[in-house]
Amino acid sequence: MNVTIVIPARYASTRFPGKPLAPLLGRPMILWVVERASAVHGAEVLVAADDERIARVVEESGGRAVRTRATHASGTDRVAEVALGLASEIVINLQGDEPLIEPPAVEALIAAFDDASVRLATLARRLDDEATIADPNVVKVVFDRRGNALYFSRSPIPSRTRAARTPIFQHVGIYGYRRQTLLELAGLPPSPLELAEGLEQLRALENGIPIRVLETPYEAHGIDTPGQLAVLEEMLRTRTPRV
Repeated sequence: MNVTIVIPARYASTRFPGKPLAPLLGRPMILWVVERASAVHGAEVLVAADDERIARVVEESGGRAVRTRATHASGTDRVAEVALGLASEIVINLQGDEPLIEPPAVEALIAAFDDASVRLATLARRLDDEATIADPNVVKVVFDRRGNALYFSRSPIPSRTRAARTPIFQHVGIYGYRRQTLLELAGLPPSPLELAEGLEQLRALENGIPIRVLETPYEAHGIDTPGQLAVLEEMLRTRTPRV
């Protein structure tokens, strides 16, 4: 199975301009992500960069970068632009602000495509902390007995008041696509539920594209602000990430 991991990296981030090149223990954050992704067995790694500065840093470190248009509605659209020029059957969308991504989590996502019926797959982690469950910045997901997503929401789903013993899962925003599914999805207009929740993955569900959800122990550490980067840097000072 031919697999490419595409890491969308946007310099012009509204909340954190220049985020991919922000130093993390003295190294640009994007290089941490590339290093971790490169440890995934059997996959090539590309950075989809909207700025020449990002591409240059990646290439000078020995990585591969592809320049994309500066304006894209989402990281998925940026990845789809790169996928147009790929021959890979499977494309993994790994965010450029996940410097602690664990290679086994990505490998589990890739393995989901051994099932020929899987067109799109993602990860989810079981939640126990009530404050995290209630946090609208934490996206939750429910799925059926086959592991296909029923819905994603910023609200706690299912309701804790009605099903206190039912586990609640956080969506971990790493996606795997069959290439043709990715291109199809990127060509669809935003859907009503997508706009209501502010969650682009709902576009797939509203258009009848199933999403296979795999449970993972991996806890995402996405970076949206300089403050979050400082917290992560302190974490890295006290432990060595697993590769």
